[in-house]
Amino acid sequence: MQPQPLVPEQPEDHTGPSGVAPRPEAAPAGEGGAGAEDGARPEPATWPGLPEPVRDRIAELAAAAVAKLPGTDVPRQLRPVAKFAPAKRAKLGGAALLAALGESSQFRTAVIEWLREHRTDALDPNVTDSVAAAAAAVLLGESGAAGRVRLVAKNAEENALRAERDAALARAQRLDAELAQVRVELAEARQAAENARGEREGEVEKLLKRLREQGVQLRQAKDAAQTASTEAERGSAARADEIAALTAQLDRERQRVATERARAERAAADADIARQSAREAREADEVRLALLIDTIDGAVTGLRRELALGARGARPADMVRGASTGTGQGGKIADVSTLDRYLALPNVHLIVDGYNVTKTGYPELALADQRDRLIHQLSALAARTSAEVTVVFDGAGVLSVPASVPRGVRVLFSDRGVLADDVIRNLVAAEPAGRPMVVATSDRAVADSVRGGGAHPTPSAVLVSRLSRV
Repeated sequence: MQPQPLVPEQPEDHTGPSGVAPRPEAAPAGEGGAGAEDGARPEPATWPGLPEPVRDRIAELAAAAVAKLPGTDVPRQLRPVAKFAPAKRAKLGGAALLAALGESSQFRTAVIEWLREHRTDALDPNVTDSVAAAAAAVLLGESGAAGRVRLVAKNAEENALRAERDAALARAQRLDAELAQVRVELAEARQAAENARGEREGEVEKLLKRLREQGVQLRQAKDAAQTASTEAERGSAARADEIAALTAQLDRERQRVATERARAERAAADADIARQSAREAREADEVRLALLIDTIDGAVTGLRRELALGARGARPADMVRGASTGTGQGGKIADVSTLDRYLALPNVHLIVDGYNVTKTGYPELALADQRDRLIHQLSALAARTSAEVTVVFDGAGVLSVPASVPRGVRVLFSDRGVLADDVIRNLVAAEPAGRPMVVATSDRAVADSVRGGGAHPTPSAVLVSRLSRV
C-alpha cells in the first residue's frame, strides 16, 4: 500500500468479523460517501491535534500491540520500534506509532483486533476515565470522538489553570511571609538605632561633664601659676625651679584639656551623625552628613581663628540687599598649576566627564580601552593627591561593565534614558555647601550649570595634561 498525504488508501479486503466498519469506496458528494467515511473513523489530519494525554494513551496501546502483531501487519517504519524495550517503546516511538495509525488502516485494524483479544478494557468508550474513553473512541472512529477529545482538552486546560492558581497562591503566601520578616527586621534595626543614639548621648554628656571638670582644674592651675609667679618675684632665685615646674605642669594641663575638648567635639559629631541616621534611615543622608562633617572639620582651625577675633554673627553690612559676595559661583580652572592647587585642598571632590575627557586625550582608542586608560590614570592621581575621584560615563551602548576598578576611583554609568551630564549635575547638587569640587569637562552647558552649584569647572585638555604627568 502506498499512502497519500494525510488520507490513507482504501484497504483491498473487507473486515467483517473484527467489528470495524469497512471503508467504502469514495462516493460523489451528496450520496453519503463522505459522511460514511467520517462516521467510520476520524480523519488522519486531526491526529496531530489530539491532546497530549490522549496521544500518550493511544501510543501506549499501540506500543503494547506492535510487539505482538505478525510482521506482515506491522509497517516497515515500525519494525525497529517493535524491538524496543517495553518501558521505552511508547516514549521513544510514540510519534511513529501515531503516524502509522493515522496513515495505515491495515495496521490500525490489526491493533484494534489485538486489543479486542488481549485488552478488552482499552476499547470501552464508556469508561469513567475520560482519557481512556476518548482514546477508545478515536481508535474505533466513533462519531462522538471529537466531543470526548474536546472534553479531555478542556479538563487538561482546567488542571493547568488550577496548578497555576495554586502556584500563584503559594508565591503570594511566601511573599507575605518574607514581608513579615522584613518588617520584623526593620523594627529591630530601628530599635538598635534608638539604643545607639541613647548610648552616644550618654557618652557626650559624660565627656561634657569631664570637660567642665577639666575647666575647673585649668582655672585652678592658672591661679596656682599666678600665685607661684608672684611668690617667685618676691622670693629668691631658689624658687625659679619651682616656677618652671609649675609652668610645665600648666602646659601639660592645657594640652590635656585641648585633647579632651577635641575628643568631646568628635563625640558630639558622632552623636549628631547617629541621630541623623536614626531619623532619616537612608544611606545617602549618612554619606552627605559624613562629607559635611569632614569639610567642617577641615575648616575648624580657620573658623576658630576668626571667632577668636570676635567676628560673631552677622554684621549690618552683611544684611544689605541688592548685592552678593559671589561665593556661590565656582571659578574656572584654566591651567594645570591652578588645578594642582585645587586638588591639594582638603576633602576636594574631582568629578570627571568620562567620554568628554577620553575623546579629548586619546580618541583613537576603542571606548573600552579609553575607559580603562582614564580609570587607571585617575587612580594614580587620587593616590598622589588624596582627592575623592568620581568618573561618569554614558551607560547607553555599554555592553560590559568592568567587574572591578582600581582603588580610589568611583566609576558610574548613567542609567538607560539618563545622560551622563545630568548625573554630573546631580553629583554636584548632592554635595554639601562649602565643599571644594572640581568638574573636568569641555561641555559649556555642563560647566555653566555646575559653576552655579559652587563647583570649579576645568577643560578636559587641562586634566589630560595633568594626567600625562602622573
